[in-house]
Amino acid sequence: MRVGLKLLKNVLGKHEEIEKSVAGTGYLAKTVIGVGTFLLDNEGDLDLLSSKQQVTFERFIQPLLAAHARGHRKQQESN
Repeated sequence: MRVGLKLLKNVLGKHEEIEKSVAGTGYLAKTVIGVGTFLLDNEGDLDLLSSKQQVTFERFIQPLLAAHARGHRKQQESN
């Protein structure tokens, strides 16, 4: 399975949103950004993630991707 690289790059540029998503969880924003960068470097191929990276992706990156995709769709519908 692959992740949309354009959307992922956009999400990774939102450091404030990433900081908010990890607040109080014990995870570091740089860990989330690192996993996202790894995915960018590897064409978004989720199969290359380790089990710990997979958890980070599912817990933080995937919800951010979904939220940004919804926001993008809503913006397109209003135009």
